[in-house]
Amino acid sequence: MTGIPQNIKGLIFDLDGVLVDTAVFHFQAWKRLANTLGYDFTERENEQLKGVSRVQSLQLILKWAGIEKTEAEQEALAAKKNDWYLELVNQMKMGDTLPGAEEFLKESKAAGYKIALGSASKNARLILEKTGIIDYFDAIIDGNGVSASKPDPEVFLKGAEALGVEPADCLVFEDAQAGIDAARVGGMHVVGIGKAEDLHGTDFVIRDLRGLKVGQR
Repeated sequence: MTGIPQNIKGLIFDLDGVLVDTAVFHFQAWKRLANTLGYDFTERENEQLKGVSRVQSLQLILKWAGIEKTEAEQEALAAKKNDWYLELVNQMKMGDTLPGAEEFLKESKAAGYKIALGSASKNARLILEKTGIIDYFDAIIDGNGVSASKPDPEVFLKGAEALGVEPADCLVFEDAQAGIDAARVGGMHVVGIGKAEDLHGTDFVIRDLRGLKVGQR
């Protein structure tokens, strides 16, 4: 079992695919929206939207579909997608986290690490509350507080700043290449969550948070 590097003081977590599995909700909502536009959105395309903002995700789908929409029309479509997504999120309940996630957060908190969320999701707080893990976080940086999407490091740099920890002393947990690239640009250590062949530039890759040991600091 892999351990956390010795110099680490702050842990910064992405949300979807790391702590909770809401990625399937995004896919279902985007597919529903794409279908209303006469486009068959695929899971392969959905993979390219990981870590990307809602507006940029919509723009990619419109590009793939060869459809042009005005800025106002795009805002309306993005809002409709979010409504459908929230219908699914509101069905979440306490304990709806990925294997090992809540246990790892609990152990990390007890070990003295500072913990932040660094997510593009504008619904992050709602999801953390629904699943019962919000109290583990010392700082929450989400899509409402950043202007640039990953691979820009803004969300992670703001997370480190909110924790009062230098970027070099932070460990980021990411399941998307854009997020891994963002952490690296920000000068941080990064753990990939998923398959090693799909994630590049990490310190190491684990299948889920059950594969990482929390030592006493």
